[in-house]
Amino acid sequence: MTRPASATQSSPPVARRSSALLPRSASDRSGRPRPRSGRTSYALFLIPSTLLFIGVIGVPFVMNIGISFTDWQGVGSPTWTGLSNYQKLLSDDMFWSSFEHNVVLLIAMAIIPTVIGLILAYSLFDLIAKRFGPRTAAVIRACIYLPQILPIAVVGIVWSWILSPDNGALNKFFTDVGLKSFTQDWLGDPNIALYSVAGVLIWFQVGYPVVIFMSGLQRVDPSLYEAAEMDGASWLRKFWHITVPQIKPELYVVLLTSSIAALKVFAPIYVLTRGGPGGATNVPSYFSFQNFFEKTQVGYGAAIATVLTLIILVLTAVFLWVQSRGENEGR
Repeated sequence: MTRPASATQSSPPVARRSSALLPRSASDRSGRPRPRSGRTSYALFLIPSTLLFIGVIGVPFVMNIGISFTDWQGVGSPTWTGLSNYQKLLSDDMFWSSFEHNVVLLIAMAIIPTVIGLILAYSLFDLIAKRFGPRTAAVIRACIYLPQILPIAVVGIVWSWILSPDNGALNKFFTDVGLKSFTQDWLGDPNIALYSVAGVLIWFQVGYPVVIFMSGLQRVDPSLYEAAEMDGASWLRKFWHITVPQIKPELYVVLLTSSIAALKVFAPIYVLTRGGPGGATNVPSYFSFQNFFEKTQVGYGAAIATVLTLIILVLTAVFLWVQSRGENEGR
């Protein structure tokens, strides 16, 4: 049967109307342009922090490198001396001894607190929380972390009172319990001053890894511990074969950040000992400060700061390489 001519002629407008009613993209419906790609939008938020980094860290660091090649007392015009400051570093016994002291503080701020913090975190997570409840574990964790929120000046003053040779709490305790022979001039004896400062830093630092490790333990699959318990695994085996491998990222973070903090430690030395007695507790950061502000050898102090910064950058690169390598092997 043949369609009427009128119906045949009206079909194209219907087709045009139907095509006009087809759904359009979201950008067409709203009338607004399509949003930019995710990377571009994220990059906009990085602009303020990038500018702040360049102004606060990048420019001063470049200026510090330039000053390290000069002889300058902080006023007047600097005199270009080339590599003489770096040559002086190679033969400066105080510079090398300050790095030796830094190794001791590196152990005190990174290695020992990490080990203690790992054991404490697992004990709070696996023993205290299960036997006494998570609230008790949280209170103990907060008490352990408390030194981290105290100003370092307050910490230094309090420990100066505790370690005072005359009326300090530690010497008084030894005297009261009949161990007067153990009393020492804890911060005034060159043989033990560095280890006294190291003990204070261990006390101050141990709360940081505890909090990081306990947060990492929250993401460990509980079925791993349940399976280990069914197999009769001891507390130590669960700790070594489950806990440690599962929180390796947190281990890398704690070791890296604590190592950087130990290499550039300044405030505890300044408050407790001022690098003394006789340079027994001097470290590169404080040695640089001395040359900057006390000896007014700004060029030499800048050279010390530059070398210290480069060591920190190399250490960071090594840590990141080891971490990425471990992650790739784990896959």
